[in-house]
Amino acid sequence: MEHLLTADIIEKNKRSNFYYSFLLLPKPKREAINIVYAWCRIADDIVDDEASVSTKRQSLLQWAKEFELGLSGTSRFQLVNKLSQIIKRFNIPLHHFNDLIKGMEMDLVKTRYETFEDLKLYCYRVASTVGLICTEIFGYKHEGAKVYAENLGLALQLTNIMRDVSTDAKKGRIYIPQRDMDYFGYSEEELFAGKYNVKFKRLMMYQAERARSYFTEAINHLSNEDRPLFIAALIMQEIYFHLLLDIEKADYNIFTHRIKVSTTKKLLITASVWWKNRS
Repeated sequence: MEHLLTADIIEKNKRSNFYYSFLLLPKPKREAINIVYAWCRIADDIVDDEASVSTKRQSLLQWAKEFELGLSGTSRFQLVNKLSQIIKRFNIPLHHFNDLIKGMEMDLVKTRYETFEDLKLYCYRVASTVGLICTEIFGYKHEGAKVYAENLGLALQLTNIMRDVSTDAKKGRIYIPQRDMDYFGYSEEELFAGKYNVKFKRLMMYQAERARSYFTEAINHLSNEDRPLFIAALIMQEIYFHLLLDIEKADYNIFTHRIKVSTTKKLLITASVWWKNRS
């Protein structure tokens, strides 16, 4: 695990959509967010490693144990001890981190989700929790900011799932709810074969509508007073909404189209969102 606490994390950060959204944060908050991101990234990398499930579970349990040790400043990883300081400085509820670990554990034991409610729990744990952690670091004046963060996390994760349907299938994972697939008559065999047809398009349109509903629910709960504090989240929201638009423009054919928001567009979004929401 030691090798993960290197410049690799920084490079992965720069390649992610998160990097652009955090550029404009005040330095103390940006540094805090980067440490949170690094901690989350390591947990995610453990799950995505090529090792056996039992080995990955052991590594994830060890990472969770290091988190507990870090709360008293005794983790062998300086990153974890720094995270503990951030938790205390910004008064971040510990259960968000525990829920995130539970979400990572789900990826070790589940490769299918029967209903959307099952998937929603997973999305909450791996995405909404991160948003709720960031909310405490951003600061807020209205409790609606937490509802915003929770719903935005769901919207971002659902968009990620749509984009990654093909790559996840190659790993034997299907995040699209089984009931949705059954309803639209699109089978696992068709998905694993990368078959793009009317049934798949309708299935993906339905997923897109659901993601859009969470984007809308999120923004409806963010007060104008809190917007300047949440510029980083608003940038992330806009980048992922453009990603969703690009999926729609590709007619949902994620099998042959590489859906990605360009660096230029990310920078333009960053500048535009900052200008519209600056205090």
